[in-house]
Amino acid sequence: MYTETAMLGLDVPLRASERAYRQLRGEILNGFLAPGAALLEVEQAERIGISRTPLREAVARLIADGLVVGRRGRGFEVTDISVDSISELYELRQALEVQAIRLAAIRRDPTPFALLREGFVNAPQLLEQGDVGVHRYYGLIDELEDAIDVAVGNPFLVGALRAVRTHLARIRRLARRNPLRLHAAAAEHLLILDAIIAGDPSLAAHATHIHLHQSLQSVLAAIDEGSATVAN
Repeated sequence: MYTETAMLGLDVPLRASERAYRQLRGEILNGFLAPGAALLEVEQAERIGISRTPLREAVARLIADGLVVGRRGRGFEVTDISVDSISELYELRQALEVQAIRLAAIRRDPTPFALLREGFVNAPQLLEQGDVGVHRYYGLIDELEDAIDVAVGNPFLVGALRAVRTHLARIRRLARRNPLRLHAAAAEHLLILDAIIAGDPSLAAHATHIHLHQSLQSVLAAIDEGSATVAN
């Protein structure tokens, strides 16, 4: 029956563990469940409306994602975002993303990147439209990342990148409060796009290196100031 339903293109109800995983992951990434927040089995199972067994399955996946850790005593908690962990994440991001964009510039079909370019040219206007515009801008970034992943054509590299992006999402959401950094980041993305379209891997890698450096410096400065004005 499941196969027939899927073949007909009908919606298939999510398994309880999948539903719990998606809900908890989304709540962690958007900050509803803050770093250090406790995840007690009974409370979370009742809140989501599932039994404890599928909740444990969901939590196990979140642990594998690096979003949840075991807690002293009982239960689990959302992992912290520290200066050390952010710096380490950016070290990995630098290695993976620079290589991915270098490969994208070599292997790309320029058409999808040329189509994306128009959106980034108009990004400054988007960013002046408040939360709706910022949300659309981040949608452009998602589309750019998808296009890069397709151009790279390496499932191992793409899989590693997507794991890193999961953690970056927890930082990125705070950038909405720093319009200056958002505008600068949009210009940096446009330079990366132009280098990919031109098929220039060296320029693409250099532009990415600058973007990641500026992003990290913004994050660290915000933490140092005790402010939430970080950018990605």
